[in-house]
Amino acid sequence: MSRRYCVVGGGISGLAAAYRLRVTTGPDATITVFDPADRLGGVLRTEQVGGQVLDVGAEAFVARRPEVPALLAELGLAGRQVGTTGARPLIYSEGRLHQMPQHTIQGIPSGAVSMAGLVDDATIACITDEPMRPLRWRPGADPSVGELVADRFGEQVVARSVDPLLGGVYAGSAASIGLRAAAPTLAAALDRGARNLTEAVREALPPPAPGSVFGAVDGGYTVLVDALRHQAGVHWVQVGVERVDLVGRGVDIVDDEGNRWPADAVVLAVPAPRLPRLVEHIAPRTATAARRIPVASAAVVALALPGGTPLPQQSGVLVASGERLRAKAITLSSRKWGRRGNAELVRLSYGRFGDDLARSTGDEDLLAWAAADLTTVFGIDAEPVDSHVQRWIDAMPQYGPGHADLVADLRAGLPKAVSVAGGYLDGIGVPACVASASRAVASLATSAAAR
Repeated sequence: MSRRYCVVGGGISGLAAAYRLRVTTGPDATITVFDPADRLGGVLRTEQVGGQVLDVGAEAFVARRPEVPALLAELGLAGRQVGTTGARPLIYSEGRLHQMPQHTIQGIPSGAVSMAGLVDDATIACITDEPMRPLRWRPGADPSVGELVADRFGEQVVARSVDPLLGGVYAGSAASIGLRAAAPTLAAALDRGARNLTEAVREALPPPAPGSVFGAVDGGYTVLVDALRHQAGVHWVQVGVERVDLVGRGVDIVDDEGNRWPADAVVLAVPAPRLPRLVEHIAPRTATAARRIPVASAAVVALALPGGTPLPQQSGVLVASGERLRAKAITLSSRKWGRRGNAELVRLSYGRFGDDLARSTGDEDLLAWAAADLTTVFGIDAEPVDSHVQRWIDAMPQYGPGHADLVADLRAGLPKAVSVAGGYLDGIGVPACVASASRAVASLATSAAAR
């Protein structure tokens, strides 16, 4: 009898898990994906804006991580990987645009030179003198990024350099994100005995490498989603799942309509807030851990501005905390990716951890905010030729201090026929989601061999 597998969640983690299951188990296995959405892909969503394709969820991947380039090659899509133009982002702070500091790790500087013009003279002096001040560091410690950086470099570095980057990645802030999640190489350098934070940052900086730091898929992420679905050979059931029951050595998936779907094993590739309901009766330890992972919501306003709109030759703008601007980031998509069309594509991101902006603000208000923010930052007043508003509710997990221990506890509570994948586990972003999917499938294979 052929083996039967279920995947709950049709985002990138679930689809990558389904594909890896197919590669691992061969053509005879039955693989069923449950997702009630109108399309597969989760936060990978490609839309037509101004007659051009634009990703309105996850937009890019770190090209120097191997997972996505390797997956694209496996799927026969290596030729669809594209890089950026090399245009760099700016930071909006104190009502002005500044060059993004270089030689930093998540905005944490390796010296005072990169902060010149962004912070005041007193802060420059604080950064310069930091190596002279004793650093008390306990190996294995995991403070918030903000706690460490404010203590060593000052609050302005946190607000004007670190917060803009972490806001863009996590929709959080330096106060809510743990050092080991945001900057693992920096934490490792401190564990090895770096004498101060400046030395640790310099030790942890990656060596220069050729090529684009970020990559994307020509045609949008929908190309990757379609290829994964096709090559995984999945049966998509467009319904939600109520719970997972243990039956013998396997599981039953109980959908929202009360139907039972027997399987040998299941990968739960759902956001952290949805996991407890599925497993609390079979894995209470896992459910308790999942409830402790906070999440943020975000909204993306995608605009097609008239061709020739005078935007700078930069990839975008990250916004310091405490600014009156409502957007947390602006991506100049046409500039970033070198796209040529009849319109200039721009994305503005809204919503941070702790607010309900993405959930409660109407489309018209978001569009009005976007127009006002573009005027404030760039001095332009261009009527969009097209627009799209996309909301991502509870989609941004917060990697707080101690997150790795929390995830280890979550995984330890799972039954052998159940594994998890997703952006709340081992890192946010598409490469980390692909890696979590591979780990989930490997875990099931190990468990099956042990039974």
